[in-house]
Amino acid sequence: MVGKIKTSFICQECGYESPKWMGKCPGCGSWNTMVEEVQEKNNNKLIESTSRPLAINQIELLEEERYSTSLEELDRVLGGGVVRGSLILVGGDPGIGKSTLLLQVASNISSKGSLVLYASGEESSKQIKLRAKRLEVKEENLYVLSETNLSAIEKFIEELKPKVVVIDSIQTIYRPELLSAPGSVSQVREATSVLMRIAKTLNISIFIVGHVTKEGSIAGPRVLEHMVDTVLYFEGERHHTYRVLRAVKNRFGSTNEIGVFEMREKGLVEIKNPSELLLSGRPNNVSGSCVVCSMEGTRPVLVEIQALTCATAFGMPRRMATGVDYNRVILLMAVLEKRVGMQVQTFDAYVNVAGGLKLDEPACDLGIICSIASSFRNLPIHPKTIVVGEVGLTGEIRGVNMIEKRILEAKKLGFLKCIIPKENVRGIEIPKGISVMPVDNIHEALDVILGG
Repeated sequence: MVGKIKTSFICQECGYESPKWMGKCPGCGSWNTMVEEVQEKNNNKLIESTSRPLAINQIELLEEERYSTSLEELDRVLGGGVVRGSLILVGGDPGIGKSTLLLQVASNISSKGSLVLYASGEESSKQIKLRAKRLEVKEENLYVLSETNLSAIEKFIEELKPKVVVIDSIQTIYRPELLSAPGSVSQVREATSVLMRIAKTLNISIFIVGHVTKEGSIAGPRVLEHMVDTVLYFEGERHHTYRVLRAVKNRFGSTNEIGVFEMREKGLVEIKNPSELLLSGRPNNVSGSCVVCSMEGTRPVLVEIQALTCATAFGMPRRMATGVDYNRVILLMAVLEKRVGMQVQTFDAYVNVAGGLKLDEPACDLGIICSIASSFRNLPIHPKTIVVGEVGLTGEIRGVNMIEKRILEAKKLGFLKCIIPKENVRGIEIPKGISVMPVDNIHEALDVILGG
């Protein structure tokens, strides 16, 4: 007699497992994500462990072996280069440039004499060749494989023994032993587990491309992000040519660094100084415009914050924020009204970060307040003035970190005046060619910037 096939329902968003179908997942609250999958038979074989516990003092600490991708922006985000034997997940919206970036990385590494395997389950070899022709990729050590069967990919990896492998994408790869469809929780989890084993045992660096959902997170179970060593998000607006590469998780480096690229006809080009790009086309002598300096890891980036206030036509004023936290803008407007007496409760307020960049650093608080006050009073801020500072609920301006780097970046781009918190004046060396004006509260800051 043939045994009864056991099935279970697994949520495709979080991996929650249930013996029966449910419309709403109890784990993550998503609707219509429970999919029936066949349970695999457990052979209950005893596996002998090859590792033994060691005292922490007996473990030899070796520095990770890294190599460069010839893209300084990517190397900075990775913490100094690619670590041998690491598993790196790259996510981003469709068409943002994930495949283009990884094909350029594969080309750069293979040009140094190393073997690279580019395995794609979404495109044929001819389609990859068309993109390679546009990017002028002609390296002989770059091998292309159009395959979705993980067992076949594993066989070719063992034959070629490449230094780097690119999997595009993990949602299209499947293991024939599993009966579930490609992209399901079981397939993604198992495929990632196999790739992790290959990376660690053969000391091969593997890049995985992951699709993202409408909310912007990696599609599939969250366990995918927990299993890999590094998670990179490729961000950007369709209406802007530049792209931002950001590390969300990195076991071998910092998660604060960003890399900036510009999409051109022949691929992605590094932006060495993103401040110049973000400030290009900035209007002069217009109210509601203020330049702030935000720290992205160890790199200072100058960004323009724009604000527009106008009398509301309804009883409830409208508030909109793009690129900054909406609730933070509401809080700062309340501080502006309470501590300065600026009656903005009957005005609509719109705040935007020019260029599409997202700012989440408290050091940009003073810039948001100054741009709103400038628009409200219709008084322009001097175009060569930069503002830095965190604002508290009592109207005080608190100190920020890395103030010297911010001032040097402002001076390098031709700014003449820098408004900083009074706490940051102690012990810093002010470069020549820029005047630094310390302020203690938003009253002083508005007096200096707007003249009262």
